[in-house]
Amino acid sequence: MSMNEKRSVALLSVLAAVFLTGIKLAVGLLTNSLGILSEAAHSGLDLVAAIMTLFAVKMSDKPADETHHYGHGKVEGFSAFFEVILLMITCGYIIYEAVERIIGKSAHVEVNIYSFAVMAISIVVDISRSTSLYRVAKKYKSQALEADALHFSSDIWSSAVVIVGLIGYKFFGLLLADSIAALVVAVLVIVVSVRLGIRTVNVLLDKAPPGMRENVEEVVAQLPGAERLDSLRIRTSGVKTFVDMRLALTSDLSFSEAHRIASLAEKKVSELIPGADVIVHADPARNPSSGAVPKDKISNIMKEHQGLFVGYHDLNIVHHQDTYLVNMHLVMAADSHVEEAHEVCDHLEAEIKQIIPGATVTIHIEPHQPNP
Repeated sequence: MSMNEKRSVALLSVLAAVFLTGIKLAVGLLTNSLGILSEAAHSGLDLVAAIMTLFAVKMSDKPADETHHYGHGKVEGFSAFFEVILLMITCGYIIYEAVERIIGKSAHVEVNIYSFAVMAISIVVDISRSTSLYRVAKKYKSQALEADALHFSSDIWSSAVVIVGLIGYKFFGLLLADSIAALVVAVLVIVVSVRLGIRTVNVLLDKAPPGMRENVEEVVAQLPGAERLDSLRIRTSGVKTFVDMRLALTSDLSFSEAHRIASLAEKKVSELIPGADVIVHADPARNPSSGAVPKDKISNIMKEHQGLFVGYHDLNIVHHQDTYLVNMHLVMAADSHVEEAHEVCDHLEAEIKQIIPGATVTIHIEPHQPNP
């Protein structure tokens, strides 16, 4: 179902780009408007990009095989990257021609009802296509469809700028308005291209999505028996996210218990990142007492302030990359105010960070429920 929906929206984008390129090119040549011709070039680029997107979503949905062990999701990233290159080339031509006209190259522009009509039609089509593409891109985490949506959404603003330029030329006698509008279009497209390019390069270089590493670390910090997170690697390929971690567990655990904790880690991370491919390597901690000192210190802090709360449980400390991840559940009296509970948590967190500088502390608050 996802494959059919992605291909359908990509195919409609190709048809829309063919239509827009044709009418803009025809009207641009008839009126000699650089603004409209720049938009025709922009739409022509959109056509190439839409064709590339259609190919990319078709390829990216192929499953992993003997030579592509992580699937074909990176095809979407390459498609988006080539779209950026095409955008920049188009902008270079538009800027060159606009500057030529501004510094003296003669060019008569005929502005008529068709000039405004083609740009108005373009805006309507672009709004429709960008909305549909963004919806499907978000639904299936498709980089190629997102790049295509970015093309069409940038066309909305650039078309509006061209209309302003045509109005200035036609009704106010601003002879350079059309060329200036073309320059503004080019700048808008360059800004869009750079942003898209940065995101695409980050994906191709396997940069972990923002905040995902911290979220996985927090999940691991809640696992019983986990002492250290020796390594954590996250990469995305198309709609798929791959998580690979090496987890050091308390050395006195049985094999079956260690396996249970590793399986629990995989389950928790998969819940955090739906559809993720998670591999957990469980190793015995080489130094069984590595987590004892900070845990003893934290236990002493809790004893010193035990009058502020009813109790605590599931205190877990994980050592990762020269810092500690501290996680616990704090039980407060049922009639405690929320503000009071947060003040207690803030105080405990500050005390813990004093003895373990740089630690990440997560305290879950829950009300005390006396046994009946």
